[in-house]
Amino acid sequence: MDDTQDLVQIGENRFISKTTVLSHLKTYNLYYEGQNLQLRHREEEGELIVEGLLNIFWGLRRPIRLQMQDDHERIRPPPSSTSWHSGCNLDSQGSPNSTDGQQTTQQSPPTVEVTPPESQPEDNGVTEEEIEEDSESSTQLLRTKSDAGVLRRGQRRSPSDQRKIRRHRFSINGHFYNHKTAVFTPAYGSVTNVRINSCMTTPQVLRVLLNKFKIENSPDDFALYLVHASGERVKLKRTDYPLVLRIMQGPCEQVCKVFLMEEDLGEEVTYDVAQYIKFEMPVLQSFITKLKEEEDREVQKLRRRYNYLRCIIEKKLSCFPEGATCM
Repeated sequence: MDDTQDLVQIGENRFISKTTVLSHLKTYNLYYEGQNLQLRHREEEGELIVEGLLNIFWGLRRPIRLQMQDDHERIRPPPSSTSWHSGCNLDSQGSPNSTDGQQTTQQSPPTVEVTPPESQPEDNGVTEEEIEEDSESSTQLLRTKSDAGVLRRGQRRSPSDQRKIRRHRFSINGHFYNHKTAVFTPAYGSVTNVRINSCMTTPQVLRVLLNKFKIENSPDDFALYLVHASGERVKLKRTDYPLVLRIMQGPCEQVCKVFLMEEDLGEEVTYDVAQYIKFEMPVLQSFITKLKEEEDREVQKLRRRYNYLRCIIEKKLSCFPEGATCM
């Protein structure tokens, strides 16, 4: 019982001593001193639990599907008379810079739909500031601009709030995606992070990552890989514990990184094969030529050996009389 408490599980039927993990954890935290990537640890009933942020690099080749709306996005009601009235009331109540003659109380739809002719010159002066906003949002909001639309949109949120909403809805790590189809392909090698602990297996870590970005794909479609600088690539099993394995690999991401890849497209690369990956084609061709020459030499050795044995056998056979038979 005491032996199991001194061990930390890193996979199915795979354990490592708690002392070794704590030693690597100390080195890990020293490397990230003063950064939010430092890990914390505690013990519960003799079990060591490590928690903190884990950096995961995107290595996807196919697009991923994102939810059209998330929990933080305001859900817009369908267009109807009721929703139009409620939108007008919000605009009239929340716009302190309304034109003269308009009251801050509830107003009927016709008073908001029709823009007074006297306010047009003032609107023209304001549109110079809105040109930059429209140019930024033109790629996302493909809608014809009208006076009523400007009145409702411009007075509902400030420009800074609109930019925050656009960043929240249309990008991941600053990379824009198609909002109509909700399809997105993260840039290869870009990094993100998730907060996990050492008790979470690979599927659980994948689920946390997908929920963070509201990805609709199933966790079974993806896998985590340990990619080394040498080119070696090791796939984490479903029963592995990624955070502990990351600690054991060391803190430097120039040596080893955790990549998210497709389950069916990713492939493991052994250390022996990885030694030749980064060589140029002429160098690899020279290796093949030398191997071919070595193969030819071995073939010649075998031929000479068997020719020699054949000569000995034929000489022995020639010594027998013609009528003699072999028993």
